[in-house]
Amino acid sequence: MTFLQRATYLILLGLALGTLSVWGQTVERISFGDMDHWTIRTVKESSIIGGKTKTLYEVGPDRTFSDNSPYTSFGGSPWGNSNIMAKVAGIIKTNTSVYRDKHGDGYCAKLQTHVEGVTVLGLVNINVIATGSMFLGYMREPITTVNNAVSFMIAGVPYTKKPKALQFDYKILLSDKPRVKMPGLGRTTKVGGQDCAIAVMYLQRRREAADGTVYAKRVGTVFVKYDKSTANWVDNATYEVLYGDVTKRPDYDKRWMSLQEEFYTVNSKGDVVEIKETEWGTEDDTPTHVILQFSSSHGGAFVGSPGNTMWIDNVKFVL
Repeated sequence: MTFLQRATYLILLGLALGTLSVWGQTVERISFGDMDHWTIRTVKESSIIGGKTKTLYEVGPDRTFSDNSPYTSFGGSPWGNSNIMAKVAGIIKTNTSVYRDKHGDGYCAKLQTHVEGVTVLGLVNINVIATGSMFLGYMREPITTVNNAVSFMIAGVPYTKKPKALQFDYKILLSDKPRVKMPGLGRTTKVGGQDCAIAVMYLQRRREAADGTVYAKRVGTVFVKYDKSTANWVDNATYEVLYGDVTKRPDYDKRWMSLQEEFYTVNSKGDVVEIKETEWGTEDDTPTHVILQFSSSHGGAFVGSPGNTMWIDNVKFVL
């Protein structure tokens, strides 16, 4: 990413955030966080795997287009999701696990865990579990390799405020199907425990070393796991941002609240590098970035219960 690109991105992000006062709270709306505007694209998959035309949904300016060019977010939208186009060995394949859905007088985002299948020449069937995920950041399209595909997800956006809480509307429908690991190659295996939807947020203070390595200090944490379905929408659900070291808390979740080294960013040299969280910050530290992610399953790559569904809407920060 060039200096001009980074500067433009920062300007757009600054324009993307607005504030208002609701019931005595100062609430900062994330651009397109009302989920009412969507870019819809159609992609034709390669004939060797059936040549189907697939619809992919992106939170962004209202626009519809049909071509197989890689998607780049535009119009100030800071959102990426797990709807992607891959091009491996010249074969174009898509995944759709995030959908536009109705909510009140507008729209919301529907995230769903499902089995994504591909049949090669009508003979070889490959099936994987795909999780619906939405996040602040973007996907680098096209995905060109199945090795370390997570590195194509650029996680987080610049953010320097210290909110008191994360707030959004949600609805949950948990599947009654078994939780499985389905990696495509190899056999499908059952995984114990309940598949859950999650919301996770990390406030980070990042720095870049001379060699281009990006290090981060964890300033604030939010983690919520949903292990029950909801009968209706839950509006304005509010979750406190926990500042500093959270490892001694009784609700500490080692998998999701610990320091992470599985997110990626683009450094000043234009290289994609892993973000190395190496230490805990305090409430006195000023963040430089925020990572925010919603997912319909919590078990990682290729693990989940088909049918797990999470709806989200009206995402904002309470300052």
